[in-house]
Amino acid sequence: MFGVSPLSEKFVVDDVPANVRILRTILEATGYEVVPAATGKEAIQKVYTSNLDLVLLAVTMPDMSGYEICQTLRATPMTEILPVVMMADLDAADEAMKGLEVGADDFLGKPINRTELLARVRSLLRIKRLQDEVKIWNYELENRVKEQTRNLERLSRLKNFFAPEVAERIISSGEESVLRPHRCEVTVMFMDLRGFTAFTEAAEPEEVTAVLTEYQAMVGPIATEHRGTLDSFAGDGMMIIFNDPIEVPNAAEQAARMALAVHESFRMLSVDWRRHGVSLDLGIGLASGPATCGAFGIERRNYYTAIGRVCNLAARLCDEAKAGQTLADASTYSRVHELFDAEAVGALALKGFKAAIPVVDIRSLIPA
Repeated sequence: MFGVSPLSEKFVVDDVPANVRILRTILEATGYEVVPAATGKEAIQKVYTSNLDLVLLAVTMPDMSGYEICQTLRATPMTEILPVVMMADLDAADEAMKGLEVGADDFLGKPINRTELLARVRSLLRIKRLQDEVKIWNYELENRVKEQTRNLERLSRLKNFFAPEVAERIISSGEESVLRPHRCEVTVMFMDLRGFTAFTEAAEPEEVTAVLTEYQAMVGPIATEHRGTLDSFAGDGMMIIFNDPIEVPNAAEQAARMALAVHESFRMLSVDWRRHGVSLDLGIGLASGPATCGAFGIERRNYYTAIGRVCNLAARLCDEAKAGQTLADASTYSRVHELFDAEAVGALALKGFKAAIPVVDIRSLIPA
């Protein structure tokens, strides 16, 4: 037996020294490295201990036949696709057929023809290289699938503690860069339902749950469309952040557009509720400015949020908003005044703020 490799493409097995010399002379002169073996057992051992690319295997060996060697190689996962060429006398057609039946890839007749030998070796080594490339691709694909699976599992766990957008950003950017508290410019939206407390006192828990589920299902897709991050919700109240952790260059505009879209969808939803005796309205507050954003909380109970004056201001404006209103501070409206019609509400004295806050009610988009 010979093991053959191009410069390291190796191998050969034969029990006749003259045949071995001929094969080695031809193959090594062409640039192949040859590893000879004189017996079947030696051949199998060298296959398993050497980095071989092809096996030239004589049918007749002193201790075991070439067929037995080939069957042994084909029964082992490590060598089941290793190219094997059987060698036998030209007039032994039945030997060639039997060799193919036990798993050989090709057949060479003796005496060996140099041109035919090299052609078959080159052909099978080309196939071997393609097989090796496929193995590498499969290995890389398997690793990518494993990594994606790990990320999906991690993402699923993170979504128990963070908004989906934050969880996805953690996976893509790394925890330190996203979760570490940082200062950024944001627009914050608060919204809640008017009349919800009175509704919960009179309604059954199942009815309250159904109303909240419909309400949250309505807001979620609109927030996603306008690139808002749902920070938190408690009962009927929701807080949504624009421009963190997902960058939104026109954060105030997206927040104002979302507010109008939510009011429009809510009007349709409230019509259905009223048919079932549920009378609720919606108010929204918007404020823009710097905040500290990041993960806060205790171990295994972290949550991602924004902290700062801008959040308190948005919450107070939401408290003041009447049914259908979107109350915005001057900082927010100054960024969108060319796009939206608004009605001045005046300077409001808000809890927690020493000075009165100038406020507008954003009513509609200015027609293009």
